[in-house]
Amino acid sequence: MQVFVYGTLTDSEQVESLLGDGPGTYESLGPATLEGFHRVDGAYPTLLPGGTVDGELLAVDDRALERLDRYEGVDRGLYVRVTVPRADGGSAQLYVGDPDKLGVAVDGVWTDDRPFADAVRAYIVREDTVVLNHE
Repeated sequence: MQVFVYGTLTDSEQVESLLGDGPGTYESLGPATLEGFHRVDGAYPTLLPGGTVDGELLAVDDRALERLDRYEGVDRGLYVRVTVPRADGGSAQLYVGDPDKLGVAVDGVWTDDRPFADAVRAYIVREDTVVLNHE
């Protein structure tokens, strides 16, 4: 499966340090752009609605994806992993950080009655968010 990364994991040395010794395998697929979000920085980078963000696509197996989930703090609620369509008809996984937990000052961006992950998923569908691979 593919994962769109836009922060520390765009650094090949960081990815190698995290995933290079296994378990699991990964491969860099090169630069990509995510349309529909823009990057903001807090304690860690995250995404907010609107704009575009440059990043990279990684191909990972299930075990490497589990390691990425731990690295991104999915179990602690720092980030949620969601699926976003790719322009070529496939899909990629995407980590979006909860601004409240990452110290990003935003007002009203994700506020509704839904849990954070559900609000992000609804936005992706509503706004036709897509990953463009630069192969």
